[in-house]
Amino acid sequence: MVARLNWAPALRRRISEVANSWSLVVLIFLVTALVWAARQYSATGMILTVDKAHRIFVASCQPIPGFMEAMSMPFEVRDAKELDALAPGNIVDFTLEVDGSTSFAQNVKLHPYVSAEQDPWLARQLKLLKSLSNPNQPAPKRLAVGSTVPNFTLTDQARRQVSFSQFAGKVVVLNFIYTSCALPTFCFRTANNFGVLQRRLKDHLGHDLILLTISFDPQRDTPEVLARYAETWKADPHTWHFLTGPLPEVRRVTTMFGMDFFPDEGLMNHSLHSVVIDREGKIVANVEGNQYTADQLQDLVTTILCAKAVPHR
Repeated sequence: MVARLNWAPALRRRISEVANSWSLVVLIFLVTALVWAARQYSATGMILTVDKAHRIFVASCQPIPGFMEAMSMPFEVRDAKELDALAPGNIVDFTLEVDGSTSFAQNVKLHPYVSAEQDPWLARQLKLLKSLSNPNQPAPKRLAVGSTVPNFTLTDQARRQVSFSQFAGKVVVLNFIYTSCALPTFCFRTANNFGVLQRRLKDHLGHDLILLTISFDPQRDTPEVLARYAETWKADPHTWHFLTGPLPEVRRVTTMFGMDFFPDEGLMNHSLHSVVIDREGKIVANVEGNQYTADQLQDLVTTILCAKAVPHR
């Protein structure tokens, strides 16, 4: 009995050591679990494609601090309903949840376009006032995504007649400017984005990609004025057309794409739109505003170019 009592304290110490060891293991496990626990990041990106069948959207994302640089990548959603309102060209905000082995996007919402300037907002107000002053004249409808673009003909910077129909089989990207715009984040940024496309996608230009920039100030933006403006970006007049024409025809074209503009003390109150049209002449994306990067526009255009690639003619 004495012998057994003598080794009892040693046994208790051993049990205590084992318990402490397991406590350390449990502690390590808990710390590891915390490290690999789901982390959430706020993200913003431009939608490139939507695959509802597989609950995936591909987006060209701005940098996500602490997680990744700006890049295009697919994101899975748990609930397919989150994809219902999405279309190429949409700017979206979402939460990216990463748990170490999987990731998914949630709370996907369209990013509202809010301009730092009043121009787009004021343009919409003026458009509403105009419709109220002419109640018997039905307002022209903006073409929806997926609609076929009707033919139109305008004059480019080289005084050539340019018709939309002549670009059948090519991807067409168009935007709207007026050369007297004094805001660097409006028309100049829009044109500069096309300058980036011209530089980076030069191998596609003319073969399967055409750029159209339409002035909504035809009274001042003559072909000669547009030619000087085009020189800023060393625009090739055969692949990047700066277009003008009679005001009624210009307004018909701008209305097609939801572009609003109104003269105001020598300047223009206007909205902003960049439109991507596929090889079949259908609208793939109508991007409103200026809250996207040239990289994102390039990713969107490249996605459309690769969707149904055809040999160069």
